[in-house]
Amino acid sequence: MPMENQSASHDDMVMPFRVVKSGISGRLVRLGSVVDTVLSRHNYPEPVARVLGEALVIAAMLGAVLKFQSKLIIQTKTDGPVDFLVADYTAPGALRGYASFNPQRVADWETSGGGQDGLLIGSGHLAMTIEPGQDMSRYQGVVPLENDRLIEAAHTYFRQSEQLPTFAHVAVARHFERGAGDDERDWRWRAGGLIVQNMAREGGAEELDAEAQIEMEEKGRLIGEDDDDWERVRLLASTVEDHELLDPTLSSERLLYRLFHEEGVRVFDPLPLDVTCQCSRDRIVNIIAQFTSDELHDMVDDEGNVVVTCEFCKSAYKFAPDEVG
Repeated sequence: MPMENQSASHDDMVMPFRVVKSGISGRLVRLGSVVDTVLSRHNYPEPVARVLGEALVIAAMLGAVLKFQSKLIIQTKTDGPVDFLVADYTAPGALRGYASFNPQRVADWETSGGGQDGLLIGSGHLAMTIEPGQDMSRYQGVVPLENDRLIEAAHTYFRQSEQLPTFAHVAVARHFERGAGDDERDWRWRAGGLIVQNMAREGGAEELDAEAQIEMEEKGRLIGEDDDDWERVRLLASTVEDHELLDPTLSSERLLYRLFHEEGVRVFDPLPLDVTCQCSRDRIVNIIAQFTSDELHDMVDDEGNVVVTCEFCKSAYKFAPDEVG
């Protein structure tokens, strides 16, 4: 059924869907005020904000399948101008993130004409950590970053850690839109992402005979990558354009219909997203208790109070000397 008559989906959500003909599953991410809040509160240079925006989309894209209070943490450590960033998702739907960068190196990167975002990140590693909670063991997958975009490293993670045929695309940009007043306009960050995955058929590799398994390994292929259904859906998904993921006037239902109408597409209830930081005064006190006197000295303001600012939300916490011992 065509989706022109369905109401437009709101921003800041993850919409799960299934392509009917093939049974391939996917998720569509649309971020408006959430990504704008995170990126604007830090006043990052535009290329730094764009990279962190990508990480937030990927975190929402992957974290949406987690159970209540589980957490997904995406973290990079590299030698590039943006040497560290972290984005995390806590189920159900809480996002936050921040980036560390060298201002002069970022400025030099822009002066030289920019170039690929991968060069902005540099070489190092990308770690994806899942904390399931309830005293269960955490899982971490680490993949190398070699001047890659984050989404390219994420594809490597899917191949090596999940071994699932995956297509994913993300887009981040500032959008010029009307502000609060009739004549007021403003630039606001928007972001979006699309992922489709071919979950291995029941039994997976066990259903392949030994000869078929060897052939797949020699080809460097994953189970399901040779499926005609998967290849067809992957090609359709790859036609998505950045402006479609970012357009606030294009509903999620309509976008998915554009991409997969020949196959049929079924959408499920969207998962709302919000910006939620986990910092608190009690948490900060526990952290400060681990610092030495010399380390605390660098945090003292002119009035003798210890001041700590949360890297994620920029909230400042002030403690009197007797509170930190």
